[in-house]
Amino acid sequence: MESWALVTGATVGIGESFARLLASKNYNIILVARDLSRLNERATGLTTTYGVQTLVIQADLSTDIGCATVEKYIAEHEIDVLINNAGFGINKAFTVSELKDEQDLFDVLVRTPMRLMHVALPGMKVREKGVIVNISSVASFIAGGSYSAAKSYLTVLSESLHTELAGTKIHVSALCPGFTRTEFHQRGRMSMKGLPSFMWLDADRLVAKAWSDALKGRAISVPGWQYKVLTFVIGIAPRTLVRRLGMSVRVKQRR
Repeated sequence: MESWALVTGATVGIGESFARLLASKNYNIILVARDLSRLNERATGLTTTYGVQTLVIQADLSTDIGCATVEKYIAEHEIDVLINNAGFGINKAFTVSELKDEQDLFDVLVRTPMRLMHVALPGMKVREKGVIVNISSVASFIAGGSYSAAKSYLTVLSESLHTELAGTKIHVSALCPGFTRTEFHQRGRMSMKGLPSFMWLDADRLVAKAWSDALKGRAISVPGWQYKVLTFVIGIAPRTLVRRLGMSVRVKQRR
């Protein structure tokens, strides 16, 4: 029986890595993103390299129409894997950012993954199988503006669903990476010049770890020894210190 995986933000970075990983494991891939030419290019590459079927959905997930388009597809088709990856960051403090940008960030990082999971999970429960990986961030453990807040929602909801679905064959996991070599920071016009090289992660490696962790039933996947250490420290440090750390990181990125 054919298995299908749907990946949002599938043309670049972590989403593109997940699409390749899943295709290598014989999943047919539904690629969701805004850029149609890139979607078609990635779809052709997956079919040529791995021999899987592909389908592209061009959708802007910051819009109601874009989100509804993907919801409708999930409601009408069986998918075995959902990778909620689409996202972006804002390179401005909350008090001076554009309200539309903040709303778009909320819709892409919070509204859309919540709705897609809500539509996908009933079918997964009926079929008694499914994997959902939500791409969160180590930023979800600190206080670094609306991006951190949005990622905190995604991490906590993933943990909650992981507990709710314990005892079933459905796995829900939050991938919480640190700084990863993708287009994310360039597209957000964030300065990363002062970041030591050892803090950068490789997208393919962290995706392989996240997939392994999800199948093992782990609620949270934090790839990289450096970020395992960081999250441990964050967990025991006074919250006042964590808040200062979060805002310090955001200020440095805006330079």
